[in-house]
Amino acid sequence: MPNVAARPDPAAPLAERLRPRHLDEVIGQPQLLGPGQPLRMAFETGRLHSMILWGPPGTGKTTLARLTAEAFGARFIAISAVLGGVKDIREAVDLAQAARGAAPAAAPDLLSAAAAPAAPAARCIVFVDEVHRFNKAQQDAFLPHVESGLFTFIGATTENPSFEVNAALLSRATVHVLQPLGEADQAVLLERGRALLDAPPLADEAQARLIGYADGDARRLLNTYENVVAMLPQGTASIDAALLEKLLGAQLRRYDKGGDAFYDSISALHKSVRGSSPDAALYWMVRMLDGGADGRYIGRRLIRMAAEDIGLADPRALRLCLDAVETYERLGSPEGELALAEAVIYLAVAPKSNAVYTAYKAARRLVAQDGSRPVPLHLRNAPTQLMKQLDHGKDYRYAHDEAGAYAAGERYFPEGLPEPRFYEPVPRGLELKIGEKLAQLRQLDAEARGRKG
Repeated sequence: MPNVAARPDPAAPLAERLRPRHLDEVIGQPQLLGPGQPLRMAFETGRLHSMILWGPPGTGKTTLARLTAEAFGARFIAISAVLGGVKDIREAVDLAQAARGAAPAAAPDLLSAAAAPAAPAARCIVFVDEVHRFNKAQQDAFLPHVESGLFTFIGATTENPSFEVNAALLSRATVHVLQPLGEADQAVLLERGRALLDAPPLADEAQARLIGYADGDARRLLNTYENVVAMLPQGTASIDAALLEKLLGAQLRRYDKGGDAFYDSISALHKSVRGSSPDAALYWMVRMLDGGADGRYIGRRLIRMAAEDIGLADPRALRLCLDAVETYERLGSPEGELALAEAVIYLAVAPKSNAVYTAYKAARRLVAQDGSRPVPLHLRNAPTQLMKQLDHGKDYRYAHDEAGAYAAGERYFPEGLPEPRFYEPVPRGLELKIGEKLAQLRQLDAEARGRKG
């Protein structure tokens, strides 16, 4: 039987009651669902594929996974990586094996123009929410079953799959990026909610503030709106900004004073740190905390700033930020906020360098464009006699046995690859010394290679 869900109970949260049951009900994501776009094409051609849905909360990842299962008449098995483990993965495999022997289910019409073609055989989709929370071994457990075609894998994540999903699993799935809902899309969603709740209309300013508060998260938007409607005084004719402020109070404060959005505030904080303005950096951090921002989120962003904008000009900055986050996690708010303040001021006054950040991006670009060149023989590991016979590790120069513990003239890049220079230290902070050291080593290399030539 196809697992097409019935309309939810009227007592269910508004976000659940408005969850799309049809592709044409989905709001946003035109880059995936518009004409000729990848997910729309998959639905129309009947080509089901494993995928990773990557996007912020409330952008429709679970909804798209469910619609995919329903469009293809597939058994839908959901696992939460937050609560699940190996036992749940085994149970999902057992259910998929049982489903394989069942008769294929007819696919309901989820497309406006034409229904997806009926599934040629019984299909099963295993959906893993917050897949990035599974460890490597747990993610690896899916591989043989995806390879064998036992089920189609769909993972949902709010984190960058490049860092949080195993390369082996990532190579077997297509990554689809979901975007936060735009203001126009959120306005449509609010109107659907208003009609369903039979609520009074929202004044333009009140609607703008609700949309700003939601920050592209449909679930947050609808949950907040439902709470507002539930608290309305009897006989309310419309919801204006003053009434909204009264009902939600401090929840909206972060969007006061010109309607600053959340990410505008974090951008201002980051740019104040980069611009070496401790007072402005502290101001924006306090603004965010006062508006209800999670101190752990601010801490994570400070760690990023330490790596991106200070780097090796002052390596202590990264450690200080990690200590500040740990202190905040132990003490909580408000006591732990002082550690965050210490970190943000330190970052602002520290010498600045984006040399590591620039080098990393340059290396990523080269690796993405270049082929997978083999590791040179002299750099290969040789733990067995056979590997030694194959010249693995032959002629490797052990740096500690060389003058100054440096093997001048030695090459470490793959054969045939012109030696790129990714890292260029800036003449500030510790990187001033690092630059001098690298210049000395490069001079030694030039002299050694000149003697060989």
